[in-house]
Amino acid sequence: MKNECIICGSPLKYSDNDEIMECALCHKKEGSKSICQKGHYICNECHTQGVSTIVGACLSAVSKNPVEIAQMLMAMPFCHMHGPEHHILVGSALLTAYKNAGGKIDLLKALSEMQARGKKVPGGACGYWGACGAGISAGMYVSIVTGSTPLANEAWGLSNKMTSSALGAIGDIGGPRCCKRDSYLAIIKAVEFTKAHLGIEMEIESITCLHSAQNNQCIGKHCPFYQQ
Repeated sequence: MKNECIICGSPLKYSDNDEIMECALCHKKEGSKSICQKGHYICNECHTQGVSTIVGACLSAVSKNPVEIAQMLMAMPFCHMHGPEHHILVGSALLTAYKNAGGKIDLLKALSEMQARGKKVPGGACGYWGACGAGISAGMYVSIVTGSTPLANEAWGLSNKMTSSALGAIGDIGGPRCCKRDSYLAIIKAVEFTKAHLGIEMEIESITCLHSAQNNQCIGKHCPFYQQ
């Protein structure tokens, strides 16, 4: 987990343009901007294998603290230091804590929808789309609990405001990306947003990062969750 490539551990390198890559695991060929320094490419689908276990883990969770739930998911075998699994993980943790704190949702249905939506946000969105997948996941969470659609009124506005708030906090810290840091920032903003706009008060405590030694690009003391 300390390095980038899940095959050999080598750092990743990124390009400005898509190149046709062959996944080292499933051998599917597709366009991508990322490859490890030894030439391995892993597609999003292979990188997120095992992410379906999030549903069962969340259905068993009783915590009202989405950070606690997220950290439990981050410790599971499917989760790497970085990767698109966080685009599902953030929203799933929030949906679970929302339900446990009194939110009226069908959690199984909501988690399944979160899986379907989160999988569509590719790795590297933070750098190439200008929208971190963790922040987008927080917006998906609000969209799901409010039943938003492209034709909704208040729910449409709320889900976009949630994404904006999360991305603002992530952008204020700056890069390079850290999927753990960005997930925590998105969750914190979502807890605040949920209390203010949805009337559900989830629990949250101070956060200390346990992953800095695994992150080659850790920004150290510039991260609000860093502990030396």
